[in-house]
Amino acid sequence: MRRPASSQVGGDARIAAIWNKLAGVMDPELDESIVDLGFVEDVVIGAEGRVDVAFRLPTYWCSPNFAFLMADDIGRAVRTLPWAREVHPQLQDHMFADEVNRGTRLGLSFAEAFRAFEVGATLEGLRETFLRKAFQRRQEAVILGLRRAGWSDAAIVTADLATLDCAVITDPEGRRQKPRYCEILLARGLAAGPSDLAFVTLDGEAISAAGLPLHLRALRAVRINMEANGALCRGLLDARYDEGPREAAASSRPACGGHGASAGSCGNCAVQAAAVPAARDAGASLSM
Repeated sequence: MRRPASSQVGGDARIAAIWNKLAGVMDPELDESIVDLGFVEDVVIGAEGRVDVAFRLPTYWCSPNFAFLMADDIGRAVRTLPWAREVHPQLQDHMFADEVNRGTRLGLSFAEAFRAFEVGATLEGLRETFLRKAFQRRQEAVILGLRRAGWSDAAIVTADLATLDCAVITDPEGRRQKPRYCEILLARGLAAGPSDLAFVTLDGEAISAAGLPLHLRALRAVRINMEANGALCRGLLDARYDEGPREAAASSRPACGGHGASAGSCGNCAVQAAAVPAARDAGASLSM
């Protein structure tokens, strides 16, 4: 994976810290790192703690609410660095780059940034849709990893967090997604302690052993859609910027999320703007 040269005031340590934060920012629809996807073009640290992060998307007309959401997530991530006093995500080569960049620079909401286009919706509903898909994709990968490790369906649906934490998953995708699944499970409040069920529905309901195959079929449909969109995005980005195919960087986190002593165990743009290219020229309202 190509990482662009970066400019800095403050040395390589600060640049590395920014890239580390950016690696944790997910393309909200694909649930993959924007660094691994090649979306981040450049990082610049200026005087007095100013940080500029230039990023791009696969097409000139990617949905503006999606672009704004990604810019907002970039800003939130980099601002967690104590010395980053001013953070400016800079969307490049996009038909609504001016609105997105101005909005994030001034701290405007999506509706405020696109007031001229009469959009009244917020991004919270879109963010929740993406988080639900991420939860489902990660859960499926872990369950399939446990199945391949010889776990029965009954053992899977009755496993608690402590049991999952100690589980050895050798399947690469299951191993990669295990700490990410636990993270989102806890963040959504679907589990809180070691004795809580590790696998529940999005509504927090238990899954029966008999119902697990049907549950997995629903998760599979979500995953296939996300993988197809991911392949399309990579292809469009490579074609647009004439770059060779990129490979996602392997995660450096241990399989148990850093909580144990050994690896493997512990001790679409979903919402599209209607006729966006024409809207830019005609000043028409956007349907988000």
